[in-house]
Amino acid sequence: MNVSLVQLAVNAGDVDANVSFILDCMDQASASGSDLLVLPELSTTGMNWDRNREFLQGSGVGLEPLIAHAAKRRIAFCGSFPELLDNNHCANTFYYFDAHGAEVARYRKTHLFSLFAEADHVFPGDSFLTVETAMATLGFSICYDLRFPELFRNCVLAGAEVQLLVAAFPHPRLSHWKSLLRARAIENQVYIVAVNQCGTERHGNSVGEVSYFGHSMVVDPWGEVVLEAGEDPGLFELKLDLELVASVRAQMPVLKDRRTDLY
Repeated sequence: MNVSLVQLAVNAGDVDANVSFILDCMDQASASGSDLLVLPELSTTGMNWDRNREFLQGSGVGLEPLIAHAAKRRIAFCGSFPELLDNNHCANTFYYFDAHGAEVARYRKTHLFSLFAEADHVFPGDSFLTVETAMATLGFSICYDLRFPELFRNCVLAGAEVQLLVAAFPHPRLSHWKSLLRARAIENQVYIVAVNQCGTERHGNSVGEVSYFGHSMVVDPWGEVVLEAGEDPGLFELKLDLELVASVRAQMPVLKDRRTDLY
């Protein structure tokens, strides 16, 4: 499974500029034979939820040109985008589109970041999600979800071989990011593909300017870091050896040895 990670400094409120950067990355990834392009959290809009609501009710959040171009290039893609719900609330939603432009999965962020008062703007999801694709069985997660191991374990018990995490993880918590990604991979014997924003963004008076540290990562089922970006925007590509998932689980049968009679 060939994956491409798009690490970008999101221009908050400038959908066209963000879409343009992603389309260029999509072209590069397709040309190099990538199966899947993974975008960070709210990759076309950023975190300005007042503006995001305007986009949702007007010109859109940039999904349509991405879907059309991905279908043209025959590459699957996924990432987090604002979604307007039937109850007029907004959700932070992870979409997965296949190489024909068909929507395969939609996961709404379940754990909302109270430190940034995310619940004031976002309606939480109420379920975890895994999807079986032609490449692998995938689990979905968004940013703050990383701190809740129950989500990752539920995805793995549902068959996940690769857990995708899209994020806008800021300084000063880089050490947490690295440690938690490795922990989630080790304890679940799963690939973790984690794509983070870089650059800076202003969240409002209560939060102020936030600096994202990038360091998008891929961690294998042994917990080895097989890809780590720096803090600059870019496209990072890697081939996942999916046979390693079964091999690690056979050598170290952690999932089988769980005490389900106790917990």
